[in-house]
Amino acid sequence: MNIFVGNLSSQTTEQHLTAQFSPFGIVRNCKIVTDNYTGRSRGFAFVEMPVDAEAERAIRDLNGTAIDSQSIVVNEARPRVERERFSRSRY
Repeated sequence: MNIFVGNLSSQTTEQHLTAQFSPFGIVRNCKIVTDNYTGRSRGFAFVEMPVDAEAERAIRDLNGTAIDSQSIVVNEARPRVERERFSRSRY
């Protein structure tokens, strides 16, 4: 299951986030999303846990808890919706 983690502090690292989720089960992947230009955290991440029951327990128990003085939002990630790209030139 892919898990969305929001409202992250800019100090939160992927290692720290993995450590928060590991007590609930195997963490296959953890990726903090960064700005393409500055390289700074955009304040959210995705954590992948292969066992759905473990992921659901992590979501339930970690949602609303504090990491690096920030109350985080944790829920099942929704599929990305592709948006139509607009160019500056219409002709």
